[in-house]
Amino acid sequence: MSVTSRNRHAWEGFWREAPDEPGAVFWDADPDVTAAVHVALFEPRLIDPGLPLVDLGCGNGTQTRFLAQHFPRVLGTDMSEAALEHARQADPAGQARYRLLDAADKTEAQALHLELGDANVYMRGVLHQCEPDDRQPLVDTIATLVGSRGRAFLVELAEAAGPLLGGLAKSPSGPPPKLAPVFRHGIAPGEVADDAVPGYLRSAGLTVLESGELPLTTTEFTSDGELIVLPSRWLLAGREG
Repeated sequence: MSVTSRNRHAWEGFWREAPDEPGAVFWDADPDVTAAVHVALFEPRLIDPGLPLVDLGCGNGTQTRFLAQHFPRVLGTDMSEAALEHARQADPAGQARYRLLDAADKTEAQALHLELGDANVYMRGVLHQCEPDDRQPLVDTIATLVGSRGRAFLVELAEAAGPLLGGLAKSPSGPPPKLAPVFRHGIAPGEVADDAVPGYLRSAGLTVLESGELPLTTTEFTSDGELIVLPSRWLLAGREG
């Protein structure tokens, strides 16, 4: 199975229109309040920090470049070529590598694992923006990539974020400018139940080793000038033994 064509077209269109400026995308927050917080949680819990680190759904690579400052081999993957063009353009020194990957395609996942061996996987805010039929295959890919020695660190919007985003979308003045393109391209974030994510991991043969809650900082403000911060949940998963 590969990712649905509707989802692929939506993301390609979104990233083609996205500005290059840092922070211009709704979730493109500074790594100091995103990846840095996550690395502090998962790096001490990795079996082998020297394994390749795959940033699954890397988008424009803001977090990928930060990760490349902390891990020896970092690969950013995305299903959108337009996103990867942003990532490469913002990384002229080649701190990380970038690759087109259909993360719901079993054959592509197996080929990447064959090339890299076991890897650690970082994924922030991807699952809740997938088509429902793509979610389990995506987590199956994570299980393929981590193999027996890798660990996966997932950050997803909490279920409670859905009504908050819905309220912003239905604001009398319309959604905030950075959120509007998300909805315009048919992307519907915040639609995964909290208990669904551990279920996907279990079905893929992974064990949730630790989990917790974190605020997810965006780059957008409400009409009152308040920074939009959404509830999120993080999970560290791998194979026991």
